[in-house]
Amino acid sequence: MAAARHILLTGGNSGIGFEAAVVLCRAGHRLTLLCRDRSSAEAAGRRVLERAGSGTPPAAEACDLSDLESVRACAAALLAQATPIDTLVLNAGLQYAGAREPRRTAQGHELSFGVNHLGHVLLALQLRPLLAAGQAPRLVVTASEVHDPTTAGGKVGAPAGLGALAGLQPGQATTMVNGTDGFNADKAYKDSKLCNVLFAREFARRLEACGTPCPVIAWSPGLVIPPTSEGGFWRYSRQSNELGQRLFALAARSLLRLTESVENAGALLAALAVDDTYAVNGFTYLRNRVTAPGRHVFEATATSAEGQDADLARRLWEASAALVGVEADWP
Repeated sequence: MAAARHILLTGGNSGIGFEAAVVLCRAGHRLTLLCRDRSSAEAAGRRVLERAGSGTPPAAEACDLSDLESVRACAAALLAQATPIDTLVLNAGLQYAGAREPRRTAQGHELSFGVNHLGHVLLALQLRPLLAAGQAPRLVVTASEVHDPTTAGGKVGAPAGLGALAGLQPGQATTMVNGTDGFNADKAYKDSKLCNVLFAREFARRLEACGTPCPVIAWSPGLVIPPTSEGGFWRYSRQSNELGQRLFALAARSLLRLTESVENAGALLAALAVDDTYAVNGFTYLRNRVTAPGRHVFEATATSAEGQDADLARRLWEASAALVGVEADWP
């Protein structure tokens, strides 16, 4: 069994994150769960411990990724506690497919880009000192295969593509990263997942340049559809397209057998956070790929061509840092 680690996890109150937290807690690791408010985080911690049956009660902190001021306050509280982080898991995410108008963060940015990317960028940059102080530190970022237009999910609808980052202007609210006039909720989500991949790649490059390399893992869990009664990832999609989501879930899960279970995906995330198998310095992308109905293989693979663009990764880093109000260079 891997040595006990301190793992800070976003999105641990539902879906993949919750299942990963249960596995990690049961294995004896120390968890800090970040949720939109303290009551949600504390409730998640109680449910994790109850499901795990043993382990250390998870710590809880409020961190609303849709509000950069909340992220700053959370980071400040954690920095004041000065507890090193061994694995930072940026897992929380949302999608609201089918919406015709963009939803916004507290700072006015399109919601999926703001939560899935910007909030996590600010959190990771603020908490870097605690990660650097950790035991064999590691960063894990939950992305998605839909960032790649050549995959089955990436081919459906408008493909991911950030263009020249024309939509990322300092002091202005972002709607579409590539700066197009029209809003497309599905593309906005795909673009946010491409941003996850590029951010992880640039994070790894900068650590290497500083002489402090560590494992930086972006991964795709496959098509995971949580129960419709559960909040988290699907809470906005159900409001805009509930019938469509239910029909899609039925076809993908029961007829085509393309989905991965929440439990299996959570176990994969837990392994990425602690197992020595994944303790390889530098950037790695792993994908949970469907090989046949009901069958998956989890393996390291290449990202999309755009996800390999080092210059785009650097420019996205700089533009994102400007939007969240931090220095682009390492402190």
